[in-house]
Amino acid sequence: MRTRAILTAALLVATAANGADAQASKTSAKVNPVNDQFQLPKVTIEQFKLPNGLRVVFSPDQAIPVVSVAVFYDVGSRNERRGRTGFAHLFEHMMFQGSENVPKAGHFQHIGNVGGIMNGTTNSERTIYFETVPANQLPLALWLESDRMRSLKVTQENLDNQRSAVQEEKRLNFDNRPYVNGILRLNELVFKNYANAHSTIGSMQDLDAASVADVKAFFDTYYAPNNAVLVITGAIDSKQARGLVEKYFGSIPKQPAPPAVDVTEPAEVETKPEVYSDKFAPFPAYVLAWKLPPRATPEFRALELGGGLLFEGDSSRLYQQMVKGNESALQVLGQIDERRGNSGMFIGVLPKPGINADSIRASMLAAIKKLATEGPTAEEMEKIRNQLRNDYARALQSSLTRAQRLAELTIYDGNPELFNTELDRYLAVTPEQIKAAVAKYLDTTNRVQLDIVPAAAAAPKAPTAGQ
Repeated sequence: MRTRAILTAALLVATAANGADAQASKTSAKVNPVNDQFQLPKVTIEQFKLPNGLRVVFSPDQAIPVVSVAVFYDVGSRNERRGRTGFAHLFEHMMFQGSENVPKAGHFQHIGNVGGIMNGTTNSERTIYFETVPANQLPLALWLESDRMRSLKVTQENLDNQRSAVQEEKRLNFDNRPYVNGILRLNELVFKNYANAHSTIGSMQDLDAASVADVKAFFDTYYAPNNAVLVITGAIDSKQARGLVEKYFGSIPKQPAPPAVDVTEPAEVETKPEVYSDKFAPFPAYVLAWKLPPRATPEFRALELGGGLLFEGDSSRLYQQMVKGNESALQVLGQIDERRGNSGMFIGVLPKPGINADSIRASMLAAIKKLATEGPTAEEMEKIRNQLRNDYARALQSSLTRAQRLAELTIYDGNPELFNTELDRYLAVTPEQIKAAVAKYLDTTNRVQLDIVPAAAAAPKAPTAGQ
């Protein structure tokens, strides 16, 4: 998604972002029976499970001598309960605080010393840790990941300093940036179930109240091999890689399965309009949001493509209509929040000075209704399909992007082989399906209306003399 300016920065802070490296693929294209277009190549996928429950996926590609390792833990903010929020994100920090054989910050140093890259991210659905290193450094990456899965140092000192780091992150990136907390407020208006509604950053009061015992229990429950997926992509020999995985991960004890999570939602959202006062916002932002079906369903795919037509890039309908056309807006953007339970979507507009909220919302809703009643044009469908092929090709070229997507499909769907059929399922979405899904889920009064306004504009005016 291409976005711009201040509201874009808020969106990037409010949602997790994945990294990617640039690795070329050596495979060739074939003809795709869908619209007689070229079919991009499929990838080799191998999978097995260790006795301790660790699911392992390989995708060999010898094009460039690098490997990517992704460890996905099936834990995110959806697994947290009231009074204990922010733990999943806290562990994104804690996992770099040392383990039995690796000192604090040693993970960064080891990977940096061999010219690799690494990081971790958390969202509602999962927590990721990943590295891309020269192929001959695969044993190092696996040793580092296994050591912290086996023996993370959950100490009072580490808890205190990482709790402070998270709180500083919240102050810097959330509380002192325009629009961010307003966008996070959308979750609480779209979702009724607390597991879905609270933010990944969590409550600072909850983190203050957390004990070492609380944090250790969370680690033991969710950071177990039977709750994780390990994916290795790139220049690997599968037999040797399997031997390394068994050597480093095979003896890590299995733990009891984590408790099941109820993420069921009513169809309704909070439809009462709300105003959010933002002391850092230089301009108002008028936002609409909706509850969508779960990811990987036909209607979700249709809405994902329909949302792209409305707000993604300079050729999107809202950009052409409001930024280039009547020049009522400075910026248009949107986001689809993909989840295993009900997903979400929002569209936001920064108006030009002097343009009122009713005018902006009328333009947004008119664009949605037009798509719901007329559907996409043939030209738009061609654009969609070209973008889908381009995105898939980029995923093939990046060993890290491929590793992360394979891990997601393993955790969410139990089947990494879906990687090789995912493009075809999106290419098969018809204009009629997009039209029907937009009409059912977006062209409706069951939507959130949130105005993020500068604090000065939101404050009540003082009475004048004589009033």
